[in-house]
Amino acid sequence: MITTLLVALTGLIALIALFVIVPLRRALVSSMVMKIVGRILPTMGETERIALEAGTVGWEGQIFSGRPDWSKLHDFKIQELSPDEQAFLDGPVEQLCTMVDDFQLAQDRDLPPETWDFIKKERFFGIVIPKKYGGLGFSAHAHSAVVTKISSRSVATAVTVMVPNSLGPGELLMEYGTEAQKDHYLPRLAVGTDVPCFALTEPNAGSDAANGQSQGIICKGEWAGEDIIGIRMTFNKRYITLAPIATVLGIAFRLLDPDGLIGDKKDIGITCALLPRETPGVVIGNRHDPMGVPFHNGPISGTDVFVPLDYIIGGIAEAGNGWRMLMENLAAGRCISLPSLSVGAAQLSTRATTAYGIVREQFGLPIGRFEGVRERIARIAGHTYFMNATRRLSFGAIDAGERPSVLSAIAKAYLTEGMRVCLNDAMDIHAGSAISRGPNNIFSRSYISIPIGITVEGANILTRSLIVFGQGAIRCHPFVAKEMHAIADQNLNAFDEAFFGHVGHIFKTALRTFGHGISGGRFAASPVVGFEAKYYQDISRFSAIFALTADVALGTLGGALKRKEHLSGRFADAFSWMFLATAALKDFHDKGRPNHHRAYLEWTCTHALYQVEQALIGVLDNLPYPAIAWTVKQIAFPFGAKRKPLTDAQIEAVAESALFDEQARLSITGDIFIPKADQPGLGILEATLKEIHATEAPRKKVGAAKKAGKVDKGTPTNMAKQAFDLGIITEEEFESLVKVELMRDQVIQVADFSPEAYGALK
Repeated sequence: MITTLLVALTGLIALIALFVIVPLRRALVSSMVMKIVGRILPTMGETERIALEAGTVGWEGQIFSGRPDWSKLHDFKIQELSPDEQAFLDGPVEQLCTMVDDFQLAQDRDLPPETWDFIKKERFFGIVIPKKYGGLGFSAHAHSAVVTKISSRSVATAVTVMVPNSLGPGELLMEYGTEAQKDHYLPRLAVGTDVPCFALTEPNAGSDAANGQSQGIICKGEWAGEDIIGIRMTFNKRYITLAPIATVLGIAFRLLDPDGLIGDKKDIGITCALLPRETPGVVIGNRHDPMGVPFHNGPISGTDVFVPLDYIIGGIAEAGNGWRMLMENLAAGRCISLPSLSVGAAQLSTRATTAYGIVREQFGLPIGRFEGVRERIARIAGHTYFMNATRRLSFGAIDAGERPSVLSAIAKAYLTEGMRVCLNDAMDIHAGSAISRGPNNIFSRSYISIPIGITVEGANILTRSLIVFGQGAIRCHPFVAKEMHAIADQNLNAFDEAFFGHVGHIFKTALRTFGHGISGGRFAASPVVGFEAKYYQDISRFSAIFALTADVALGTLGGALKRKEHLSGRFADAFSWMFLATAALKDFHDKGRPNHHRAYLEWTCTHALYQVEQALIGVLDNLPYPAIAWTVKQIAFPFGAKRKPLTDAQIEAVAESALFDEQARLSITGDIFIPKADQPGLGILEATLKEIHATEAPRKKVGAAKKAGKVDKGTPTNMAKQAFDLGIITEEEFESLVKVELMRDQVIQVADFSPEAYGALK
């Protein structure tokens, strides 16, 4: 142990010496250092600068700093729903969910006309459009709640509603549009007179959206009988949601001015424009078929489409600012849309599977009594808990005026992956009833939609490997962005301040990491003294390790780090799981530390912190400079890895709470739509569970009589009849038990189809 500490201390001194090049702040030294650092750090072109400057940094920056300020987390207030927003959820949203038959929607391949009319009339497309333009003017919290509830009923309907409010032209118009554009379009978008879409993705520019081939050339042409200066556009877009029915099209393209008609700049840059559907030359109407989920999605194209300059969102003043617009608004949309849809799927999985675990019996026991099933139920419930907490912190950031690009990337990637886990486990538990399509099937449409959520708005592979840590290392680091700006601007004074601040940061972080390492984080700060204090302390410790390791990786690999995706992916995992655990701790604190959430929080933090440690050790084991990596590892983990995976006791505690503590069960599934008792699927399942709880007393009487040998083993109805004949239960109790068994039998039924009906299935 003493040898390990001496080695770690020696390594700490060597590490500090590695970074402290010279303590003197002299212009000559700083100039030389700036050249060296400029070769190490990633270069910053115009696209990188825009991505760096767009949006804001919130709590995720605290984690990256290596020293989280927990008081800021606890003091941050998340906006609650207003009375009007709650009334909308309880009224129009509830009614829309009641109107939608998701199985029939899959067969018809579209919402019925009356549902489309209802969506437009109730201004579902205007959730975020201000009231002065005829919209609802709701918060991000309300927007998220609407998507979560609808998605638990129908993914296709949820996508139809969420896209105009998160990825459509509406938000771009509100932020950047001219007054004339706002006055014309926003009232029409709010009530569905115009249906919007936004076209970014191209056949050769999916994840690499900034390098699309669509372009517009500023030139002279004829418009409405007059000669004007306009834009001649050529574009080819695909995967555009709502495109087949859109009446107004947002198009992202590169704007060129080869003849200098509006200025000296030839390549003006990525620009966003709005085109009416009927614009001559626009080709639109065909549909893609995304996994058979019937929301409208299709291609848009056009060749030599001539439009006026005032079709640019924001007018000529915003020409070339399209990438900034998209980066800022995609960050906001990614915080809401897919994270909310994912939470809807997770809550549905928890609600239905915990009910099914009691209703469904095998070998004479509810399947929720078998440990293999309970482990999966615990995993579903645990994921649901931290996913909802992350959703809450995400929409809270948006309502606070932030545009958090890194937080949104974490929420999108890790919550859609959580959706995949929850739905896969739910499918396994529901087994045959989950794989047989029909009106009774609770999960089939959500299940087949998983790849859509994983892929769109930034494929998860890319998001994890390049965005979470790639942007986070620059945006969230307290000094790297300042150094990059100073180098790009050749500002020696700014670089001098940032660089030596960075050196001091490394020195302090290394000392803090070493102190936490030898103490196991016991002296790290915690804002509470309860059982969860250890989790705050562990996150503080891992935050310091993360910050130090990230600096070492940046210092040794520099710009090459972005090509080391194994490493950046592990960094992303460590960063993200710290954030997910933090969100759960915030949620637990804000809700008054409810005892029925304790098992969920213990599960989340144990699982998350184990993932963090494994990711950090994976980074250190795979850095290309073994001596430096070994030194950091001795500083960070002088006694080796100490985190353990979830224990059986923790798994059992969550399963027991989710299955048999109704308060605990309902508290993490309260945001979804629950159909009426006579509805197939979740409706009859929930009603059956309620009846099982109500008949607990007579069932115990029958069970005791069987155990005493008074009642012979048989079907539940047969044993209840024997007990009734012997006077052990009353006639009313007997009838209630018969009713329960009939309902239980109804729950486990699956659809079958005649050959003709089967042949017509879609």
